Order: sequence, then structure tokens, then C-alpha cells
Amino acid sequence: MAAGTDRYSSPLSERYASRQMQYIFSQDKKFRTWRQLWIALAQTEMELGLTGENGEPVITQEMIEELQAHAQDINYEDAIRREKEVRHDVMSHVYAYGLQCPKAAGIIHLGATSCYVGDNTDIILMTEALKLVRVKLVNVVYELSKFADTYKNLPTLAFTHFQPAQPTTVGKRASLWLQEFLLDLEDIDYVIHTMKLLGSKGTTGTQASFQELFQGDQEKIDKIDPMIAEKMGFADCYPVSGQTYSRKVDMRVANVLAGIAASAHKMSNDIRLLQHLKEIEEPFEKNQIGSSAMAYKRNPMRCERIASLSRYVMVDVLNPAITSAVQWFERTLDDSANKRLSIPEGFLAVDGILDLCLNVVDGLVVYDKVITRHLMAELPFMATENIMMDAVKKGGSRQELHERIRQLSMQAGENVKKHGLENNLLELIAADPAFHLTLEELKEQMDPARYVGRAPLQVEKFLKETVQPVLDANREVLGMKAEIQV
Repeated sequence: MAAGTDRYSSPLSERYASRQMQYIFSQDKKFRTWRQLWIALAQTEMELGLTGENGEPVITQEMIEELQAHAQDINYEDAIRREKEVRHDVMSHVYAYGLQCPKAAGIIHLGATSCYVGDNTDIILMTEALKLVRVKLVNVVYELSKFADTYKNLPTLAFTHFQPAQPTTVGKRASLWLQEFLLDLEDIDYVIHTMKLLGSKGTTGTQASFQELFQGDQEKIDKIDPMIAEKMGFADCYPVSGQTYSRKVDMRVANVLAGIAASAHKMSNDIRLLQHLKEIEEPFEKNQIGSSAMAYKRNPMRCERIASLSRYVMVDVLNPAITSAVQWFERTLDDSANKRLSIPEGFLAVDGILDLCLNVVDGLVVYDKVITRHLMAELPFMATENIMMDAVKKGGSRQELHERIRQLSMQAGENVKKHGLENNLLELIAADPAFHLTLEELKEQMDPARYVGRAPLQVEKFLKETVQPVLDANREVLGMKAEIQV
């Protein structure tokens, strides 16, 4: 039996999420961050001149150096053994850290509560994960912008209600996907910009322990949170809290992830429908198998996976929303088990979604001849207004011609739907003396570019004025390629 095959393992780790995102939510990252926070707290208390009853410093530079020397090498065995005895993860790691740092053991976690390491670490990890998501999102925008620019002039049938409608271009349709991802980028930038640490506020958020430690020196107590925040790379801490930071923060983060998932889901659905029409196809590798039974099939499995994971993330947003709503007073612990699942897994799933989006958009195959054939089959119906105007110029009555075109369109539609024939509307119009138009004159109306409106110009303007400034501002992270595992 292969190692690990006898127990459950998350598909998010095994199949979908990148190593970078998995590391952010790993045990090593979590507990090393705990130790960095303990060091930041001890340094802050030392720098603020914390003294004992005898007036001597409680924390020395020697203690700080001892803590720093063991900031990375977590003695997991000691922590696990201790947690089995005391049933408390934070105190188990305080104990394990103290075994490695005997001189500093007595000052680790001084004045803090469990949420000092737990909640601050959650904020740090979520912020780092948001930044990784942001890089991947910017690269999806980049790849989509190249695709939209390449195909901005290629006419294609547009669809309303999935029924043929006035033509657009392939690039214009891609710009709709692109715009939704840009909205997500605006949201993620806002959330990243507003993330703050909890700081160290004690068991109910009153900083009572520090009131005691610093003998009521309000000036020093006011400096604790800003100094910890600076040491941990944050601009600020939330000004007030209970024992925890507001769980509404988790809700805001999850909403951003759900927004990205919704955008990806919409794009993937469109591509799946287009692949059914044989107009656009996601990448298909040389040895890839589309179906175990039907060897000829080329299923849109990557877009289907995007849709599948996206639904998970969109539903997952309910977890932090409900958790935020039911937190009693200064804190309850019914958030903990839920947070351990909902937040990391939301990020792991979105990470996999964006890798798939990058892979799909980078390798999209466009079958322009199929697109043109489908468009030309419907174009005579869409050209009827232009045809009617030309016939009026030749002396016809607009109202009479409108009724004749309506009748002939119904006849041509019946030929297509009931009898499986080609669309012969142009031939029917040419044969009707009311129009005074030859078949050759009518065919001159069949240039698809005449019916796409301002679509190419809209794409050019959108890419130049809206997308390019975003890409210019993020040039240093562009060019990411995604490797998908399965």
C-alpha cells in the first residue's frame, strides 16, 4: 500500500491548489508565524521598558536572541505530546517553544491571550493568500486582454437567451469576461488595503493585562499595537475588538473569493457552450482522453472543473457570513473549527480556479471558419433591416416591405427547422418583385463586419483606457504560466 492511501486527503491539495498556496496554509507557516508574533510581542515589551517589582527589565536582549534562534525549527513532537495532556494548542506550543528557549520560557506570550497568535496569524495568512490570488488574477486579465485584442475584429454570432442575436466579435465577448475579472481586482485591492492586525488586546479586548504589566502607563500601552503591527509588516491594528477580530473580516475576504469564482464560472460556461458549437475549444493535449467510452470526444473538462470548484467557493461564502452573525458578545469558539475549513479551502479552491483559467485562456483554440459558417447561416435574418432600407430607396413602401420580409423570414425559418434546408431568405427576397433587388445586390449586404456595430472600437478603447493602465501598474508580475496537476 502506498504511503497515505489509507486515509482521506483533500483533493484541493492533491489535485487543484498550487504549492505556494498550500504552503501559506501549512502547519510550518502557521507555527512559524506564531513564533514571529511572540518575538514581536517580547521585543515590544522590552522596548517599552517593561520592568519587574525590583525595577529590573523583565525581558532582555539575550532572551530575544534565544527566541529568534528557534523561530523556524518547530519541535512538533513536544507540542503534540503536550497538547494530548492539556488539550490546548496555543499553550502546547508555548510549552514546546519554552523547551527550546529555557532563558525566555517565562516571558513567552506575556500578557497575551490565545487569539494574539491565532487571530493575528489568520490575518497575516489571509493577507498573504490574497496577494497571491491577486497576482494570478492580474495574469488572467493579461492573458484575456491579449486574446480580446487578437480577435477584436472577428465577427461572431451574439446570443441573447442563447438564441442568435445581432453579431458581435469574439474579442468583444472576451472583453465581457475581462471586465468582470477587473471588478474582482478592484475588490481584492480594497480588501488587501484595509486588512489590519488584531494586535494584543487581551481576553475581552480591554488590554487589562497590559494595564497591569505597565502599571497603568497609558502612553506605553497605546504604543503596543502599532509597534507589533509595524514589526509584522502591517500599517495598523483594528482599533477595538473583543477577544477576536471581527469575523466580518473573514466574510469580506470570502466575498472577494466568491466574486472571482462567479466571474470564472461565467467565463467557463460560455466556453463550454462555444465548445459544443465547435467555435472555440479549450486546450486539449496530445494524449488526453475525452471519454472512456467515446474515443472521439473532446470534453471541456478544464472549464467544467472551473465551474465545479467555483460553485464550491460561492457556497463556501455562507460559512463566514453565518459565523460572523452568531458570534456572541466578546467571543465564542464555534467559529474555530469552521474557520479551519472554510477560509483555507476557499483560498485553495480559488487558487486552483485561477490556475485553470490561466491555462485555458492561454491555450484557447478559435475555429474561425466554423464561427463564420454559423454567422452566415443566420446573417440574412439580421440583414433584413438594411435590405428593407435599400428597397425603400428603390421606391418601395416601408410598411409593405416590413410585412413581406416578416412572411418570407417565417418561410425561410420553416425551411431550416422543419425541412433541414439551408437558409434561403435571400433567394426568396430576390424572387419577390416588391423589393426590386437582385440576388447579387442582396449578397453584397452579407459582409459580417457591417453588423458588429462598434464592437472592435469598443474593445480597442477598453483595452487602451481601462486594461492597459492596470497591466502597466503590475508589469513586474506579468507572464505567469500555470501548471495544472490533472
